[in-house]
Parts: sequence; C-alpha cells; structure tokens
Amino acid sequence: MLKLADLIQSEQGFRPDRASLGISEAVVDSRQAISASMFVAIESGHTYVKAAFDRGAHLALIQDKIDDDIRVLDLTVPFTQATIIPEPPFAVRVANSTASLQKLAAYWRQKFNIRVLGITGSVGKSTTKELVAEVLSQRYRTLKNIGNYNNEVGLPLTLLRLGSGYECAVLEMGFFVPGEIKQLCDIALPQVGILTNIGTVHAERAGSQADIARGKSELVQALPADPEGTAILNIDDPWIVPMASQTQAKVFFYGLDPKAELWADEIVSQGLKGIHFTLHYHGQTYSMQAPVIGRHSIHTVLRTVAASLVEGMQMPEIIHALQQASSQLRLVAVHTRQGALLLDDTYNASPESTLAALNLLNDLPGRKIAVLGGMYELGMYEKSGHEMIGIRAAEVADQLITFGEHARMISSSAIQAGLSSSAVTSFDQVDEVVDVLQSTLKQGDVVLVKGSHGLRMDRIVQALEVEA
Repeated sequence: MLKLADLIQSEQGFRPDRASLGISEAVVDSRQAISASMFVAIESGHTYVKAAFDRGAHLALIQDKIDDDIRVLDLTVPFTQATIIPEPPFAVRVANSTASLQKLAAYWRQKFNIRVLGITGSVGKSTTKELVAEVLSQRYRTLKNIGNYNNEVGLPLTLLRLGSGYECAVLEMGFFVPGEIKQLCDIALPQVGILTNIGTVHAERAGSQADIARGKSELVQALPADPEGTAILNIDDPWIVPMASQTQAKVFFYGLDPKAELWADEIVSQGLKGIHFTLHYHGQTYSMQAPVIGRHSIHTVLRTVAASLVEGMQMPEIIHALQQASSQLRLVAVHTRQGALLLDDTYNASPESTLAALNLLNDLPGRKIAVLGGMYELGMYEKSGHEMIGIRAAEVADQLITFGEHARMISSSAIQAGLSSSAVTSFDQVDEVVDVLQSTLKQGDVVLVKGSHGLRMDRIVQALEVEA
C-alpha cells in the first residue's frame, strides 16, 4: 500500500520510518475522495481541499496557500527527525503538485516488476487499450487507465493504483505537444509500444501530421532494446512505418499488407454482430470472428493479437478471448420509439474516425441518416477534413443533418459532391435536430450521430432514446 513515506522519499530522497500513514488512492476530483485517500490539488483544486477531507481523504497535496485552519506538512523544506507529522487529515505542501504527483508515480512504478504496454496514435487508442487489457487479463492480472486518464495527470493516477498482484499494465498515452509522450514514458517505463495511426486530430495544437508523427514516435524511441522491448507498428500507415528505424526495440508489424508479421484479409462486416476475417501469422492461417463493429476495427483486433503474442499468449487462447470479449467501440447502438436503429458515436470525432463511422453506416441495411457535428482542433486540416467527410457522406447517406457552425463545411461539400440539397439540413440547436428526427424517423432507418465531444451531441441521442 502506498504510504506517506513513499511521497516523502519521492520528493526528497529520504524515507522516514515514522511516516507510515497509508494512502488508499490518489484523486484529483474531491468528489471522488474516499477514506484514507490523497487529494491532489491542481490549480483551482485548492478550493476543494476541505471537501475532500469531508469525504474521508487523509492527505491533500498542495502548492498554493490554503485556509489557515488546515494542518500542513511542508515538504518544500528538508524533512528531518525534528519534523512533526500532523494528525490526519492534513495537507502536504510541495513546489508543484502536478510535478510531485508525477515523481511519486515514477517512484511507485519502479517498485514493481511488471510489463507495461504503452498505446498511442490519433484514433483507436482507447478501444485498443480496452481490448488488449481484456485479452491479457485472461492470463495476467492487468491494470489499465480508467476512462481517458491518458495525460500527465491521469497516467500517474493510474500507476498509483499498482499493487503487488498486478503482472502488467496497459496504458493509453495522449499527445498534444512535443515531449509529452516522452514525459509519460519516463514515468511509466513501457517495454512495449503500440502505434495505431497518425491522423489530424489535435493538429491545431500539435501542428502538421509530420509534427504529430514526431510526437507519437517518442513512444518507440523510449522503448528498451530487443529482446526486452517491442514496437508494434501499423504497416498500413505511411507515417508509422519509418518509426521502425527510430527504435532500438524489436519491431512487430501488423496490418493488411502481407509483408507484415501479422496480417488479415477476407474481412467481412456482419453489421452490429461484428466482423469475420482470416488471420495470417508465421505461415499459419486462422479463420475467426470478433465482436467489434465495422471493417475498420480489424486494425484494433490485429493490435490486440500482436500485443498478446508479444506477451506470451498462444494464438488459440487469444482467439478464444477475442471471441468472448465484451469490450466494444465507443459506438453504441440503441433503438428509438419509431423502430429506427441509432448509432451513438458522440464521444469525439476526427476525420479518420468519422470516415470509419460512415463506412459502418454504409454496411448496414435501411435508410441511412447521418447526423454530423463539426470536428475541433484540426488546425491546418480544418477545411480539408470537413470537406472530405462531406464527400463520403454524399456517397453513403440518404439524408444529412449537420450540427454547429464547423459542420456547415460538411453540408456544402456533400452538396457539391452530388447529394441533393433537399436531403441536407443544418442546425445550431439540439432541439431542432431532435424535432426533425422525431418527425421523420421510421421503422428500419439507421441514424449515425457523431461529432466532437465539445458539441455534446449525446444530448441528441438521449432525447431520442428517452422515447425508446
């Protein structure tokens, strides 16, 4: 169990025997504080120290001044034998609470002899993390990020959940700026790096695709040498293939290209039931089905198989675990009162993931309605990204509804690509979208709802699902 002594040692390099106070969990949201937890106050979080204590937290990691009536252990000065440790609950002052959280996580990670798999890429990180963790957990006790805890705060919080029973950790690593993934690797020390793809999501902050590729390559550069380290790379992505020369780790290519070590063909979408395909590995072929939606999901399956093989699992047990998997894409299918099938893919959107969702819509029978919101943070790719989606929507959809200002570029592009203007409408209010759908949906229709997280298009789904 994590202890106050561990925090002091990670901060000052000295471990006092008398700092035996246990820490059950670390949180950055005071509402998630539990008995004996440590609340890490980041920025405005200092306002909620007392709220965390009221919920049972024993410690609060702080950097700013807080209420005078809260007891404080000051680690910005040397801890000595004369230092008094207050009775809990109390605050621990450090120079920078985020940096101290990261130091503690790095220190804690090194106490455990476990395998760490890092996952990064523009699209598919979370789905890959979930599926890899689920398959590996059939043999190993596996830790994974909770939700989207994939950044400089979330990943350390995940690592602080490590205990002696864990054998491996599957960690999603997000990226916004150069150096961020290197920082996460310095904390987590992954032996395996999995690259999904290089797209345009976050280009507004990260720059061009070349800049994004350089940032993502920090994962393979951080891996240990073969045989301890392995880089699992997508052979179908021209931005990822060159990373093979940027790592000292063993390279394991996966994809649809027969030159890959693990590849697939004969991929058939079975709609919401999943996909059927043939796997090829070291001269052997395996015909199988996986409960993942859409042909594009084959790369998620291939990444999962590759990671499981690298971690010592055998193909028969991997296939069995995949076929039983409950992990699913963020896309969720529900029915409306009218009998239409509603595909909820509202978590987020990029050109790559939206194209994949439209391809799935194309695979399903029925009148096809695409409800598409704008895609944020595309930077220099904003215009071309939205226009590309409009072109594909014109090929797939019988009716297109766009939501928000950015999405009007999708509407214009779809009309220019040949979709009748009478089949295209644009709205800025959720109620307007809901009203149109409720009045026009009928039995057998298929509706895709997708847009950037900030648009909160899940409200559209909720309004329609209430009627189910």
